[in-house]
Amino acid sequence: MRHRRKNGAMETHTSCEDNIIKITRRNMSLTSILSADAIENAIKDCQAPDSFCYKKFFQLCGLSSKTPQEVKDVFRCIDDDDSGFIEDEELKFFLQKFSPSARLLTEKETQAILNACDDDGDGKIGVDEFQVLVLS
Repeated sequence: MRHRRKNGAMETHTSCEDNIIKITRRNMSLTSILSADAIENAIKDCQAPDSFCYKKFFQLCGLSSKTPQEVKDVFRCIDDDDSGFIEDEELKFFLQKFSPSARLLTEKETQAILNACDDDGDGKIGVDEFQVLVLS
């Protein structure tokens, strides 16, 4: 992406390369990183409301044993709006990113994740915060 001034206004130009990166990120499947069976096991373990334990989920689906880059790739799959953060609204749908038929996270569960990893207190999870949460 390039920025330049024209008549006092800032213009943004997106290159084909930038667009390809965005499309690739959108088309990336979690099953290209994690096994479908492991995801299914992790989802089954937390079917009941308020039963989601992020540490156990990350272990069961195999995410906690992935490389830092693979964890970042999973983050990008969860970050719907490509903002670089997982906000409260996106966090509710966390399980559905792994399996479309999964339930929504409860408010208590989303707060537990935010409390565990939102180090700067901005109410959202950045990629580095997510990586620390998963790999710790």
